[in-house]
Amino acid sequence: MKKIFLLFLLVPAIVFAQTKPVKIVRDDANKKIEVLVDGKPFTSYIYPGPDVLKKAVLYPVRTSTGTLITRGWPLDPRSGERIDHPHHVGVWFNYEDVNGHDFWNNSNTPPNPKAIYGTIVHTGIKSIKSGKNKGSLVVTADWLDKDGKIMLKETTTYIFQGTGNQRITDRITTLTAADEEVVFKDVKDGAFAIRLARQLEHPSTKAEIFTDASGVATKVPSLDNTGITGSYRNKEGIEGEDTWAKRSDWVNLRGKMGDEKISVAIIDHPKNVGYPTYWHSRGYGLFAANPYGQKVFSNGKEELNFKLAPNQSTTMRFRLVVTSGEVSDAEMNKLTADFAKVL
Repeated sequence: MKKIFLLFLLVPAIVFAQTKPVKIVRDDANKKIEVLVDGKPFTSYIYPGPDVLKKAVLYPVRTSTGTLITRGWPLDPRSGERIDHPHHVGVWFNYEDVNGHDFWNNSNTPPNPKAIYGTIVHTGIKSIKSGKNKGSLVVTADWLDKDGKIMLKETTTYIFQGTGNQRITDRITTLTAADEEVVFKDVKDGAFAIRLARQLEHPSTKAEIFTDASGVATKVPSLDNTGITGSYRNKEGIEGEDTWAKRSDWVNLRGKMGDEKISVAIIDHPKNVGYPTYWHSRGYGLFAANPYGQKVFSNGKEELNFKLAPNQSTTMRFRLVVTSGEVSDAEMNKLTADFAKVL
């Protein structure tokens, strides 16, 4: 009887860890694709066009309980948020210097009017697949130069899955150079990133000034730190903003929103350029992996300047894990090992 009783106690934990059905719903009228896990909204792929956003993004992103972990501003402002860096929206992939064009900082209010900006334009939906254990979305985009000429062709596959308390997004992006060589100049701002809700920022008692590659400074003021609980941790056990400019397989941001413990982690892939990536993990809510930028992170000891010949392709893979609850280092390492098996 004791053995049967113990087995019965274990059953809920097993059920809890089972993957949940994923439903992906196309909404052409509103230029978005909604992703539901276990019948609950998780995120949306939105492509409102260059008049609103200079790239397509995943926005917003929620935990399994429905808590919004992405910043609302500038699309849906919320009380107490920072209103810096209008180009930080949801979850995205782009870069600060591609053949001299800045895709990262481009928005309707760019920081440097004299800079040359590129735009990433959504061009199509290749496939949508819902499923009992996971769902997938394949979309295409063009990276355009200042004159509207195609610099890169992009095909991105999103794979969505989740359990009772966890949501996983794998982004697999293939970039193909058009008819000219493409150079990803070694700079700081890139490439796979999320801008987090205020509560998941690191507490800060001082104002900060961040300067981009063009020398343009953005002031990030000191704010009230009540309820601000974020703290980064990487695979090597380095904590907080010290994870910035360190190479690692993964970085996990831990924090709370209200009474809910939350983990937001990004995982690199062994087949990526620059693996293991350097991390652009800022305390004010920007959380990014930058495999192309090495010079600034290594104090000049390394420099990449990644190049694609005409018609040459490269594929980049990143995993975003959003958990309502805590995730141990051992669990992070397992998620990383599982992701390494993807492509």
